[in-house]
Amino acid sequence: MANIVVPEVGESIVDARVARWLKKPGDAVAVGDPLVELETDKIDLEVSATHAGVLSRIDHQDGADVKVGEVLGEVDEAATAGATGAKGSGASASESPGAPQATPASAPTPQAGPSARAQTEAEKTRATPAARKAAERNEVDLSQVRGSGDAGRVMRRDVESASGAGAPKEAKPAPAPAAPQARPVAPAPPPGAARIEGDRRETRERMSKRRATIAKRLVEAQSTAAMLTTFNEVDMSAVMALRERHKQAFKERHGIGLGVASFFVKACIGALREFVRINAEIQGDEIVLKHYYDIGVAVGAAEGLVVPVLRDADRMSFAEIEQGIRRFAKAAEDGTLTLADLKGGTFTITNGGVFGSLLSTPILNPPQVGILGLHAIKDRPVAIGGQVAVRPMMYTALTYDHRIVDGSEAVRFLVRVKELVEDPGALLLE
Repeated sequence: MANIVVPEVGESIVDARVARWLKKPGDAVAVGDPLVELETDKIDLEVSATHAGVLSRIDHQDGADVKVGEVLGEVDEAATAGATGAKGSGASASESPGAPQATPASAPTPQAGPSARAQTEAEKTRATPAARKAAERNEVDLSQVRGSGDAGRVMRRDVESASGAGAPKEAKPAPAPAAPQARPVAPAPPPGAARIEGDRRETRERMSKRRATIAKRLVEAQSTAAMLTTFNEVDMSAVMALRERHKQAFKERHGIGLGVASFFVKACIGALREFVRINAEIQGDEIVLKHYYDIGVAVGAAEGLVVPVLRDADRMSFAEIEQGIRRFAKAAEDGTLTLADLKGGTFTITNGGVFGSLLSTPILNPPQVGILGLHAIKDRPVAIGGQVAVRPMMYTALTYDHRIVDGSEAVRFLVRVKELVEDPGALLLE
């Protein structure tokens, strides 16, 4: 017998949730076959079979919370494929002593209906957890979706493309009775079901591990750090003009567009070199100053915001930064970010402007003591040299931990970021 256990993913992950079993008891498994999908607060992962045999036992069903190292089930290495068929049918000879061992030729074999066959095929389809959730939400048959991931794996973008829309479909109303009749007392809805009272509708759903962890960490950040936010605005004229001049050549050379984020990554590194305590953290009664620059870039994902990290961003070119951010965004969408992508970080940049935010106060990403919020670029009238001109402007916000970062440091840091972005040529000197 070989145990199926919750693997050690990283020191920061101690528990997980069983998202979905991909095999059922009695199924034959080969070495490397994915058995179960687990959901953690940072990444989703598949646990694969380390031994060939038959899945003989499942100890924790879908939705169960489990710890690292805990046994999820068992694979019987001694079982054969022939035994698998008997077990998989749901009844063995010992369970039904009088049952015939073979179906007579004259008796037709019962066939599953079309919907049952489609469900079985969908269960066998290799897909990411995010894709399965999107398929359920949009009522898409996974078995009919062509996968664009590794080895044909179905990704969330494939499901949304097949559905033709990213929004969930409304439940179809039940048909009205043909004639008035007595109304039976309806049983209470199971947990998670919609409750309908007239035209008022509610749906209850369990928090994902990631969403629950995000909620916990944000509350902890507010209760443990002395957070304060300072604001400024940046004239984006020089950056926009530079991008316009070089966008075609940049894309032809590097295969990616020149965005705004790379300018702010470079500018933040330049400012962090001058204001070192914003690139630090508190450990007990000590301040740990970090002389490397691992910049976290917040990206949206189906289960909530995640912050993958650009390692040694000070050594990266504009193209490498843009490529890294694009890779993170795609991986977040597909649910394929790894723990290594999310680990660490010394400073974070979050861009609410991509969603249309004009101004906001970002929350710290502990144990970091600084986070820069970017916002939408809008044409606004500004005074320049005594004259009013319309310029593309962006509000910026720096939230910092006032326990180790003084207000004057924070203000001057943000001013330095502004100066570097408004004069992109200065970034080359940095």
